[in-house]
Order: sequence, then structure tokens, then C-alpha cells
Amino acid sequence: MSTLAEFAVPAPVQSSLPVIGSSARFPVRRIYCVGRNYVAHVREMGGDETRDFPLIFQKPADSIVQDGGTVPYPPKTDDFHFELELMVAMKGGGYNIPEEEALSHVFGYGICLDMTRRRLLDTPDGPRIPWELKKSFDHSSPCGPVYPVEQVGHPASGGIKLEVDGVARQDSVLSLMIWRTPEIISTLSRYYSLQPGDLIMTGTPHGVGAVLPGNVLLGSIEGLGQLTVTIGEAAVA
Repeated sequence: MSTLAEFAVPAPVQSSLPVIGSSARFPVRRIYCVGRNYVAHVREMGGDETRDFPLIFQKPADSIVQDGGTVPYPPKTDDFHFELELMVAMKGGGYNIPEEEALSHVFGYGICLDMTRRRLLDTPDGPRIPWELKKSFDHSSPCGPVYPVEQVGHPASGGIKLEVDGVARQDSVLSLMIWRTPEIISTLSRYYSLQPGDLIMTGTPHGVGAVLPGNVLLGSIEGLGQLTVTIGEAAVA
């Protein structure tokens, strides 16, 4: 008897990212996201700069768009925003990870975009509307390759910059993060069992804004190369 599982419908394709310096790929299990993690961005969104508990949400693993790919303009919005972020790729995990041990669970780092439907059309607005409608849609997670810790260390102070059609729109430094990477990992692990293959998007600096079909987005983080994607036409009519 075969030990291979038989599925009633085609099995989903495993999402993965290239690993710099290796032919092996990084398999993506879950994508955790942290919002409101730079003071200037909190201010531009109308909040204050107090060190509140981080805003936490998730995106589907199959929402990843590879470097050089196209992000279709999503339905139900006319205000589609970019948010450039440092990406953390996990090799270990578990519950209740002490902050001083958190970085030992990191495989590597990269560049990602948290694409956002800032305004929803034909949808009642208010606190009962799930945050996922704005954040967790198809093609909402462009991600660059993973740079192993052995090559880049643990980035904490380099520049983070996004250009749209060659014009700088976001320009900041990682050291301005309110919640640093070890704190984020430790906090997430109180509520979720982090596992190998998990990605963490760590929040965006100020300067977020709208894009339209045809725009080319070029993100860079010091020591982690670049991420380029193009905004495509609407995914549905």
C-alpha cells in the first residue's frame, strides 16, 4: 500500500523564497505582520508615538509575489498603498521565547512589502470590518530573497528606502523601529508557536502612499539587496 497521501482536490503549491548563496529554497509556513512600528509612520496614520502593544495580523503564505514579479491592482479599492519592511525568516521557534534567545531562532533576513488596501469600496467601514480585508488579500506580500544570518548578521541600524518610478518615497533607518526584532519574536511567541518557515514583517517607516498600474517599486535595505515589483492591471474586472 502506498504511503503517499491522496488528496480529494489538487494540493496547494508550497510557497517558498530563494536563499542567497544556496540552491535550497526557504519554505514559507506563515506570514506574521507587525504594524505601527515606526514613530513617524504612527504619526502619519493619525496616531501618537506611545509604545503601545504592537498591532499584529497575518497574511496568507500564497500571497507572496517574488522579486521581479507583478502585483495586480486588487479589487474593492481605489487607494492601494505600499509599505516597505524588514523581513525576518525563522529557523526555529516554539512558545514563550525569551527575548535574549530570540535571535538564535532566526535563519535570515530580507526585504518585503506589506501591500494595503487603504480604503475599501462598497464595504461598510468601522471596527467590525476585519483588518484582513485591507491587509491579507491575494498578491499582498511581495518578498525578496532570504539572506542567511551567517552572511549578514542581524540588521538593526541600516537604511531602508523605497522608490516609486525612481522617486524616493520612503527613506528611514531600521534603528527607528519601536519594537526591535528580538522583542517582536518574543511577543509573537506568547500567542503563537513560531516554527521554521515562518516569516515576520516588522513594520514600515513613514512615507507610505498610493500606487497605480504601471508603477515600478524598488525597495532596498542596507546589506539585503533590493526588491523590485511592478503594479499590474486589476486582477478582476
